[in-house]
Amino acid sequence: MDMIISLIAAASTNNVIGKDNQLVWHLPNDMKFFKNTTWGMPVIMGRKTYEALAGEPLPGRYNFVVTRNKEWDAHNAKVTVAADLGQAFKLAHGTDCKECFVIGGGEIYTAAMPLADRIYLTRVHAVVEGDAYFPVIDEKTWKMVSHLDFPADEKHAYAYSFQVWEPKGGAARDQHSMERVLERTVRNVLTDKHTIVWRKPNQ
Repeated sequence: MDMIISLIAAASTNNVIGKDNQLVWHLPNDMKFFKNTTWGMPVIMGRKTYEALAGEPLPGRYNFVVTRNKEWDAHNAKVTVAADLGQAFKLAHGTDCKECFVIGGGEIYTAAMPLADRIYLTRVHAVVEGDAYFPVIDEKTWKMVSHLDFPADEKHAYAYSFQVWEPKGGAARDQHSMERVLERTVRNVLTDKHTIVWRKPNQ
């Protein structure tokens, strides 16, 4: 069975994902959504992203770090080092999981996007400064298949949306099924009672 290659990220309106190798916001629901979605699955990241995690692998997941530095060592038996994305995908496939997740940073996202089957994007509705960016999603080749909007509140400084994108012309999927999966996942991670607001894709 082919493994689904997915990108998962949180990006501002101007596609910023970080600054100085750190996040530029604190969104508890997004952090829980990330954990819930990737739990038990392979996660693939660049060396700088791994180091931003305080040099510790994400628990409950298979951790793969991509680096061209042959001398680099994570000094952790739970981390597997890959020389490039291709090798990382092959190693992830060996876990027999149905899906793997590319989790950053910007260069890794850019390299992986042409190979991806799905994008889980938390769109943060703000323009912020940063030095790392998520690649622009080309709507000529990608379609949004589900979308959930949330307002800013006392725990979330910015309004945000959980989005799922898939390639146009790819294998047909049931949009309503994807919406149900996304809604179920989101309901499991909300920090407070929210009213889930659906917005039809591309509205």
